Amino acid sequence: MERTPTTAQPPPVRLVPYGEGDFPQLVRHNTPAMTEHLGGPEPDEKLRDRHHRYLNLGGTGRMFTIVTADAEEAAGLVGYWEAIHAGQTIWETGWGVLPEFQGRGLAVRATLLAVEDARADGRHGSLHAFPAATNAPSNAVCRKAGFTLVGAGDFEYPKGRWSRCNDWALDLTGGAPRESRTG
Repeated sequence: MERTPTTAQPPPVRLVPYGEGDFPQLVRHNTPAMTEHLGGPEPDEKLRDRHHRYLNLGGTGRMFTIVTADAEEAAGLVGYWEAIHAGQTIWETGWGVLPEFQGRGLAVRATLLAVEDARADGRHGSLHAFPAATNAPSNAVCRKAGFTLVGAGDFEYPKGRWSRCNDWALDLTGGAPRESRTG
């Protein structure tokens, strides 16, 4: 099922479910510049494992390719998946927009579409994003997409690497996000 924005605000994007043919897109995201706030590029084996996870999220989330509606170009990835946070099962979200498409608002538009999809699923009451505190563009996406900053903490990602991250939350039920206690 493809998703298109419900409002006519530029820039137009649509989300296409991540598929077997999207591995080259994942490879394009695995560069030092694109993974600067994620611990650096992953080895090939880990990247293939990630591709397999994205293909097999099933009922535990969804991954999408961000496609520009005007030129039909693959511009990035966005998705959400189940995670345990503060003792509760939540949706966690993440995104990446390729360098040649950055700075045009595509990440915000794509994230808003992913929010709509997670809300429609109805399984979890909140959606969280955990960008590195030093990742100004991703923190700006959270703010512009309507997330509320509820705390900060040290998160392990990838395994063995700790970094200071912000906890941004968006209530999917219509109420305000609850305060998160992260360390």
